[in-house]
Amino acid sequence: MRWPLSEKAYELAKALIPGGVNSPARAFGAVGGHPLFIDRAQGAWVWDIDGCRYVDYVGSWGPMILGHAHPEVLSAIESAMRRGTSFGAPTQAETELAELVCKIVPSIEKVRLVNSGTEATMSAIRLARGATGRSKIIKFAGSYHGHVDSLLVAAGSSAATLGVPNSPGVTAGTAQDTLVLRYNDVEGVQQVFEKMGEEIAAVIVEPVAGNMGCVPAKAEFLRKLRELTHKYGAILIFDEVMTGFRVALGGAQSLYGITPDLTTLGKIIGGGLPVGAYGGKASIMDHVLPVGKVFQAGTLSGNPLATAAGIATLRILQRENPYPLLEARSHQLEKGLTEIIAQTGLPARVQRCGSMLTLFFTSEEIIDWDTASRCNTKQFARFFWGMLEEGVYLPCSQFEAWFVSTAHGETEIAKTLEAASKVLKSL
Repeated sequence: MRWPLSEKAYELAKALIPGGVNSPARAFGAVGGHPLFIDRAQGAWVWDIDGCRYVDYVGSWGPMILGHAHPEVLSAIESAMRRGTSFGAPTQAETELAELVCKIVPSIEKVRLVNSGTEATMSAIRLARGATGRSKIIKFAGSYHGHVDSLLVAAGSSAATLGVPNSPGVTAGTAQDTLVLRYNDVEGVQQVFEKMGEEIAAVIVEPVAGNMGCVPAKAEFLRKLRELTHKYGAILIFDEVMTGFRVALGGAQSLYGITPDLTTLGKIIGGGLPVGAYGGKASIMDHVLPVGKVFQAGTLSGNPLATAAGIATLRILQRENPYPLLEARSHQLEKGLTEIIAQTGLPARVQRCGSMLTLFFTSEEIIDWDTASRCNTKQFARFFWGMLEEGVYLPCSQFEAWFVSTAHGETEIAKTLEAASKVLKSL
């Protein structure tokens, strides 16, 4: 038994926490076995409680773009902590983080800080409905926008992995105003808008999907969404919880050159602490209380520790511009994996956008949930455990993106490719 302490910890956790985890994505349900319990992390590495060390491509599911325990981020958190951990009152740090976000993401004129990506998307949807006076929302199968009732329909990530795309507890009434379309399907979107465009409050889309694996949107798809929402008076929401400050400093919208009306953010904006945000045109954001009538509130929104971590992270990204390095390292990983796949003859492929990528166990291009769902998930599970044995910690689902950080250097990439060569050849 390779991980006895993690197994013991998991058994104890299951007695006290549903399934032993506080998020189903951590449960290893898609790959079998028990999850590893992490003790500490530094740079591109994590250590479990059994003392094993791994090159980490989970990165706390995306936030750790600078690697774990970056000294400048830790120093900012420590400094904020010594002044108090929560006030329930405004702080200048909240304004500083808001100013940074508005400067980096030009489509955001005003922004509201919240505590998670889920809270950001939930609030953006409510705001879109309140601002337009309409009810219907369009989302896309395979895209996950947090565990919001009206959006937990045909979801990807852990929901797809667990085979429960429509969660029990989500009522038919809650979901009836959510229209689920196929990702990257231009014609399908066109048809729906022509039929009920005057009823649609918003379209919410991941410009680069990350919860059916890394699936970049086709440029014409996003352009059509922008065209149709503008034509019919609907609000275009880019869910950049995962891609914001990740695929580029200005997010995926800066790569595609498309300006959404609202943007939701999370993960990197908190530097590893719980922060989310939603923002966009001032004319829309001013519908939020206390200026407008759309309600949203949160006791810990703009928490001083979280804002300090976020400010430090964004300032480092601005100052150091690590994106060319991230692109080079991620390309090196993609190229190496693709060469190994070619040598083995396995039906597999790598898809990447910036420092997000996924190795899919299928030969066909993944463009939507239908194509993603045809992947060989049993083969992925064998690959996952093989890589873990070789000291590489990957997301525990075929339908999750890997994340490369600035701390992943030549040594870490080389170790990963060496492990992948051994494991893929064994499959």
